[in-house]
Amino acid sequence: MNDDMTARWALPLLAPGQAQKEMTHNEALAALDLIVQPAVVAAEVDAPPEGPAEGQCWIVGGAPTGGWAGHAGEIAGWTAGGWRFIAPRQGMTVWVADRRVAARYGTGWTFGEIAGETLLLGGEPMLASPAPAIPDPAGGATIDAEARATLAEVLDVLRRHHLVLSA
Repeated sequence: MNDDMTARWALPLLAPGQAQKEMTHNEALAALDLIVQPAVVAAEVDAPPEGPAEGQCWIVGGAPTGGWAGHAGEIAGWTAGGWRFIAPRQGMTVWVADRRVAARYGTGWTFGEIAGETLLLGGEPMLASPAPAIPDPAGGATIDAEARATLAEVLDVLRRHHLVLSA
């Protein structure tokens, strides 16, 4: 096998004049099959499952055992050649089927968190960055005027967040 690998995913590269190039090529395809549009059966699993189907993957837990020992936090995929392991890279996102959420890798795996700047529904912004807090009403001789001013501030914030329409 050739020691030359790609920089990001350590996929094996073919070497000029290399014998049995199909082995290196097939190894790269097996790894690509695990990392392109990745989906796992479950996450934070420490023991390899009994009788996995070819192509099934798991995110290995923090205390792996058996054939997964030494691969904490990695993606374990069952292939025709046995277990293959993919070390996650920052920003990698994986669908976790049993939780029905996406998992994203940063310094570790986070599950079900969505990060963004604006939520668009039907092309329209629905949420934005939080506005400053609205202070509670305090004191005042005419409570109705103070309540109306507070409600106006609440409506202004709701409008800025596109949660209510402008009048």
